[in-house]
Amino acid sequence: MLTKTHIDRRPFDSLGHADHGWLNARHHFSFSEYHDPDRMGWGSIRVWNDDEIAANAGFPPHPHRDMEIITYVRSGAITHQDSLGNTGRTEAGDVQVMSAGTGVRHSEFNLEPETTTLFQIWIEPKRLGGSPSWGAKPFPKDDRSGKFVTLASGFAEDTDALPIRADARLLAATVKAGETISYTLAKGRHGYLVPATGAIEIDGERINARDGAAIGGGQTLTITALEESEIVLVDSE
Repeated sequence: MLTKTHIDRRPFDSLGHADHGWLNARHHFSFSEYHDPDRMGWGSIRVWNDDEIAANAGFPPHPHRDMEIITYVRSGAITHQDSLGNTGRTEAGDVQVMSAGTGVRHSEFNLEPETTTLFQIWIEPKRLGGSPSWGAKPFPKDDRSGKFVTLASGFAEDTDALPIRADARLLAATVKAGETISYTLAKGRHGYLVPATGAIEIDGERINARDGAAIGGGQTLTITALEESEIVLVDSE
């Protein structure tokens, strides 16, 4: 049975905040000018940003290396372009991944007439270096109704997921009010869970939309939706 001591709830209002006008960002972990020594990461997760990007705005070309970068689009769409020649538009509910490897430059723009919201998640790779790569894939929300579906994974057995070079999985579920789902987090693993929408309860602990929950391994999570909810979870080493 999950005990509350294994859940570190991080209310949305407690997250780091930076409003740049075109970008309104919340940081679950230390990022850029936001620094909290108690929130430097969780397992191999280093960044989980909750971004709202204004219409016809975005991140101009900038470099990355030695990081697995996952974008989970919550509403709207994001258009990607990189120095490898990749371009792509990722819509709400879908996912894109970039393995920065030895180095890559990319831009991310909201070319839509409305605000785009997304989670940007950075995970440390298993090994440094390697050729950079990018990929994207649609994941219909109906396919994850009442259960977790793996969207990105560093494990070969997850053949339907986008590949990343990390000892981690990104999963998502859509759960109707009153429904309960479970997920077993193996010993030594680190779970970080965020409801993109709705509200859930884990062992009596309420987690509202866009709150974070850092969860220790070696236990099975029993998650009950208090409202219709869209849940995103990373299981990392």
